Amino acid sequence: MFKLIKDKIFNRNMEFYEISMQELEEKQKKGAVIVDVRSSQEYDEGHINKAINIPYYEIKKNVNNELNNKNQEIVLYCQTGFRSKQAYKKLIKLEYKKVYNLYGGLDNWT
Repeated sequence: MFKLIKDKIFNRNMEFYEISMQELEEKQKKGAVIVDVRSSQEYDEGHINKAINIPYYEIKKNVNNELNNKNQEIVLYCQTGFRSKQAYKKLIKLEYKKVYNLYGGLDNWT
């Protein structure tokens, strides 16, 4: 029974703004900014190479300091994809144009 419930909750299709780890790596090679929205402690425990850390709870307060080009490609990630999906919504409301989310977060790719 748990497996059935789990599958209904976690197995979903990718949204148009979600990308795979391979796509993240391709975008990073082309100059995209990779943003880890986990806490500073989580970031310090390990992160994607060259990713910057802007914790989800600080996005509105600090994003303009770190990401001042609203046309820059930005890829967000967290552990499971939930916080980065919420951060995506905040950045879109702040009029960032090229924002992506790592589908399923690090858990889906490690």
